[in-house]
This record gives sequence, C-alpha cells and structure tokens, in this order.
Amino acid sequence: MKVILNEDVKHLGEEGDVKVVANGYARNYLFPRNLALPCNDVTLAHFESRKAEIEAKKASKRKDAASLKEKLEALTIKLVMPAGANGKLYGAVTNQTIADELIKLGYEIERKRIELPGLTFKSVGNYSVTVRLYEGATGTIPVSVEAQPENNEKSVPTHKHERASRRHAAEEQQIGDNASESASTSDQE
Repeated sequence: MKVILNEDVKHLGEEGDVKVVANGYARNYLFPRNLALPCNDVTLAHFESRKAEIEAKKASKRKDAASLKEKLEALTIKLVMPAGANGKLYGAVTNQTIADELIKLGYEIERKRIELPGLTFKSVGNYSVTVRLYEGATGTIPVSVEAQPENNEKSVPTHKHERASRRHAAEEQQIGDNASESASTSDQE
C-alpha cells in the first residue's frame, strides 16, 4: 500500500515521504496513530501545499545536527573501569556505556546511533566513537578508557594454584569447625 508520512517515523522515513508498506502495517499502526495517510490525489495536493513548511523543518533538523556535531566533537569522554594488570578490562565498554555517559553530560542520544569500532572496547586505551546524527551527518567523540586504581586490601589471587590452596584451606577450616561443634554437643549429652 502506498502511503504519505504525516510525521517522521523511525526506520521508515520522514514527513512528506511517499513509501510503500504492508497493508496491515498501514491499517493497524500508521493510520490509527495518524503517522501516515493513504497516497491519493487529495493527499498529494495537501502535501504539495505544505512542501515549504516540511523543507523548513528538515533545514532546522540539519542545523541542529550540525551544532550537536560541533558540541560532541569538542567533548572528550573519560571512563574509569576495573581492569587487570595487563590493561584488559573486567567488563567491556559498549554503546550503552557511552550513551549513559553522554546522558550524564546532558546529551540524550539513543545507543543505536552510537557506533564503536569492533562493537566493544575490552582494554584500556584511547578510542574514537562515531555518532550518527540527522541524515548522513556523523560526529566523532574521543573516548579515553582508564584502569580503576586497585584496592590492595582485598587482593584476589590471580593464579589457579593460589586460588585452589585458599579454597582447600577454607574447606579444612570448615571441617575443623564442624568436628569441634560435634565434639562439644556430644560432651553436653
């Protein structure tokens, strides 16, 4: 079914675009929400009269995207993440991590518009992230991922043998505690 979009519809098009969509999608989603109108001579004439207004909105969006691009490129995101001694992160930096950090800085950009090379960052270093804006405009944000200072009070054993020996010592301690409890209960009887 041919429709004319009455508003911008994500993943479909912008106001005034003529699109071919499935009948059910048009009848059950687009028409009830007033997102589109059936494409016929009357609606085409209506949108032709509003063409200047629609182009002014698009120009405004382009201008906003250009100013947002300048602001984003002047920005540097610094992330402090827990990492091992070799610089490998315990977690990973994803587009959601970047989106959350941008929200803290006052920029609401959906995570799907944020592209990381290799999908995630898994080690400490300096990276650049691409943000897709309106139409073909993109902005690049430098991201610095740093290791979180380690807390030496709770040192986690890194070698397999060290972990196994600590686990074995804990099990022996538990067995010793259980034996002393059973001996004290038998003495009381």
